[in-house]
Amino acid sequence: MNKKLPKLSASPERNTFQRDGYLERCAKEGHEPNLEYLAMYEKWIEEDEKWAEQEHENDLEYDLRSTAWVVDKARASESYAQNIYAALCNMKWQRIDVWPVLKDETWSCSWRSAGGIVADLRGEGDYINWYCSGMGGLNRDYDGEESNEQWQRRTGYVPEGTVTDEILEDFARLGWAPVPWDDEDY
Repeated sequence: MNKKLPKLSASPERNTFQRDGYLERCAKEGHEPNLEYLAMYEKWIEEDEKWAEQEHENDLEYDLRSTAWVVDKARASESYAQNIYAALCNMKWQRIDVWPVLKDETWSCSWRSAGGIVADLRGEGDYINWYCSGMGGLNRDYDGEESNEQWQRRTGYVPEGTVTDEILEDFARLGWAPVPWDDEDY
């Protein structure tokens, strides 16, 4: 008997940032795009689609993207979405269950993947829309009048590796707990 898999939230623009930039550069420079590059970008999209059609165990991305109330919160609040991104960066997560704990199994992802997950949760954009979003004024052009701390208070954004109380509670509701990296993990 085939088990019906939950619908995963996805962004139609996921994995398009690099491809589109490449095509723009080719057009600007007046040369034809390398078909092998275009095939590589298409392969990434196909791999994501195949991944979404599979059942996943101990996969925080899958749990986030398949949970309607998480998707709703991420779509309703840009700061909540950014806080998910920040919590996924520089943090390992462990399913709160006997075997993953006993076997010390954890889940983690790159900052780029974290950005892509949030784009998928919001149903728009690509990883670049969230990448380094916790760096505040450090990653933006601004007049310097606002400190990084003031910017964080105003936007609700937090630095990468920060797990807010709300995210901690929501991830625990999904069955996940943070496991900070040890120095020897790097």
